[in-house]
Amino acid sequence: MTKLSRRSFVKTSVAAGLFSGLSAKSYRATFAAEAPSERIRVGMIGVGNQGGPKNNMKYFLKNIVALCDLDQNYLAEASAFLSKESRPAAMMTDDYRRLLDAKDIDAVVVTVPDQWHALMTIEACQAGKDVYCEKPLTLVINEGQPMIAAARKYERVVQTGTMQRSGAEFQLAVKLVQEGLLGKITAVNVTLPGPNWIDRAGKPVADSAPPSGFDFNRWLGPAPLRAYNKNRVHYLFRFFWDYSGGQQTNFGAHHLDIAQWGLGMDNSGPVSVQGSAVYNPDGWYETPDSTKIEYTYANGVVLTCRQVPGAKSKEQGTEFIGEKGRLFVYRGGLTVDPPELLKGIELPKIVNSAANIDHVNNFFDCIKSREKPVADISIGHRSATVCHLGNIAIRTQKKITWDPQAETIVGDAEAARWMTKEYRKPWTLG
Repeated sequence: MTKLSRRSFVKTSVAAGLFSGLSAKSYRATFAAEAPSERIRVGMIGVGNQGGPKNNMKYFLKNIVALCDLDQNYLAEASAFLSKESRPAAMMTDDYRRLLDAKDIDAVVVTVPDQWHALMTIEACQAGKDVYCEKPLTLVINEGQPMIAAARKYERVVQTGTMQRSGAEFQLAVKLVQEGLLGKITAVNVTLPGPNWIDRAGKPVADSAPPSGFDFNRWLGPAPLRAYNKNRVHYLFRFFWDYSGGQQTNFGAHHLDIAQWGLGMDNSGPVSVQGSAVYNPDGWYETPDSTKIEYTYANGVVLTCRQVPGAKSKEQGTEFIGEKGRLFVYRGGLTVDPPELLKGIELPKIVNSAANIDHVNNFFDCIKSREKPVADISIGHRSATVCHLGNIAIRTQKKITWDPQAETIVGDAEAARWMTKEYRKPWTLG
């Protein structure tokens, strides 16, 4: 578990200015004024990009009572969004531990760079909060089991943000595959997009001092210390190994998750992995431009995952190949070849954002029932593991032998070291 206590963290992070001008007395009063109700009170940790007004804040809108971010601009935009939507003002802070210490917050939404997922989720469970943690659940494989242990020990509901699990098209696709529409499954193809770093960043820029109102040192957290560069932070973090795993863990956390689900491997995984990758020739970012990764399962099924630059949204998804035909599911629908396999089967009408809304509602329902959510932390861990194994294979340029029961790389101590990552002091999983 994390050894850096909330008290010591506050002492070492210039706590006097963290609470956006609210005194401890007014902080407590913010929550004392809340009338008792059945409403689940949510604190948002990370309110930019995926965590912001256009994404997670929109889906948790009616439940938000607290906002947390290390970028004061994001906090201001999030607060303005609540005001625009005629929602009550939320407590604002740049110290997530304030949210964990608040007795009147029931759950937190963790939408931060991947290097923080394990620490924040574990500490939230220790603090008695239920957690909605964005995908990929982990930065490295060995973070997963400590996270699961914390969720189980403290009896917390932890939903992974793989919202395709709640999408009607994906639920139907998996149901059809598992009920034998295609006969015995022999292969699976997954298509991921190429990186959009250049679209977002343009050309590289020189390192610089971080902008005012952004605590870059704490943004790094357990990641290695380095100079600030605006093309490595916020959305662009996902294309650098210290913080994420590229599109393999970004979109792979979605489409490989569906492959795992369809194959009935939510509690298991492949037994071997090998692959190759092509990188940006000028090294503008670290994760691959394109990949081809092959996963072999114990039952002989081969899953081929390709990262394809220029792949359109309807070309990105999961294809199951069986003795009777093929089924391809993507965000917005599914297709089957031969088409007559779908005779008599009513396809769902796909509504934009329905999967996100249903995924959040499933989280809320499980908070009340204390049942496991549709993308329980253990499922998120297994799906993230598949993503990470692919990255290990391409980075080591080795064929990886994986034991899905013991959850370890077999016969290669060097490759096995990629399953973990050293945390910058004072952060540690313990």
